[in-house]
Amino acid sequence: MVDKLLIKNIKTLYTSVQKPPVKGKDMGLIEKIENAYIEIEDGYITMVGKDYDYTTAVFDKVYDASGLIAIPGFVDSHTHLVFGGSREDEFSLKLQGVPYLDILKQGGGIFNTVKKTKEASHEELFLQAKKSLDEMLLFGVTTLEAKSGYGLDLDTEIKQLEVIKRLDNEHPIDIHSTYLGAHALPKEYEEKREEYIEKIKHDLEFIAKNNLAEYADVFCEMGVFTAEETKQILLKAKELGLGLRVHTDEIESIGGTQVAIELGAKTVDHLMATKASDMAKLAETDIIGNLLPSTSFFLNKEFAPARQMIEKGMALSISSDYNPGSTPSENYQFALQLAGNKLRMTPDEILTAATINPAYSLGLSDEIGSIEIGKFADILLLDVKNWDYFIYHYGINHTKAVFKKGVLVVDNRTILR
Repeated sequence: MVDKLLIKNIKTLYTSVQKPPVKGKDMGLIEKIENAYIEIEDGYITMVGKDYDYTTAVFDKVYDASGLIAIPGFVDSHTHLVFGGSREDEFSLKLQGVPYLDILKQGGGIFNTVKKTKEASHEELFLQAKKSLDEMLLFGVTTLEAKSGYGLDLDTEIKQLEVIKRLDNEHPIDIHSTYLGAHALPKEYEEKREEYIEKIKHDLEFIAKNNLAEYADVFCEMGVFTAEETKQILLKAKELGLGLRVHTDEIESIGGTQVAIELGAKTVDHLMATKASDMAKLAETDIIGNLLPSTSFFLNKEFAPARQMIEKGMALSISSDYNPGSTPSENYQFALQLAGNKLRMTPDEILTAATINPAYSLGLSDEIGSIEIGKFADILLLDVKNWDYFIYHYGINHTKAVFKKGVLVVDNRTILR
């Protein structure tokens, strides 16, 4: 039986309808339809238009969106969703100006989370991550990427990835997994870096063989992994058929962007310290520059130079970077509002960066990322005057309803089971 749904009386519908990746000034081109409607059958959008005559229409369900605006579901393409414990005990140390390396020496930082993640059971990790996913859904995220990286040993990385796979099967949000075994160098390998790189490459074979991840990532940064080490790991991942993503240029530019370009990565992430020359090179590729403003906010760091990147012609996306150390917040809407206030992106550029571009980076732009005929009906209804108002009125949840593949999964900020 065909399930037919009509969303009617939409105040204004906003969506990108451009072929991704959407670059430079084109990121600000958004289609707007007043008094819009959306017809949906079996989870797919079958019609989008305006001023529809509903008197003769027959649908199984009708949702009256009077006074609400509609946009595509948000795509958060950089998260560290699954981890054990939390790190609030380090927060006061940060405020006092204690250097991160000193916190590490005290057993804190990433190694604090690694220890707690190793100690946590599959069920404990699942329940903690599910609670975060529920919050993300309430904020309008309908698709996300989730990384491992808090094991630094194969067994714990597998445990994280298996939790991610279970969450993808059991939760309304679609989740796409990334193996991040090269998130940090374990203390026991500090004098054996080459041995750890070989271990990562060997572990990648198991990850790929067992379909535990779609992507591989490396943290290419001063004091973590060098550009050459990053290249070795990602070459192996590419050989195994995994897509590539790269943490790079967060503090210093040490060559990670060049490696990403050479190997054809899907995204380069952080980019607070990216050189203008690398921005120009990225603009000539289809690589998405994935900016994480919530991290800059929480750590009191410089924000990525988004305006310069757009002027150079890059394609950008915005992600939450949700994690226990540098961005402990599931509020994706706040990340977008920071993109306006701190990255100086326009509301229309931000909508592109929250929908079609991150969908493209995950290989999903033929299915999601815009409100177009033939795509899945991943749709948000927001209780705001217009899209600009969403970015302007910050810090609260504007979501009224969330449709995932045509199913109403959030209504008036309540998750429907």
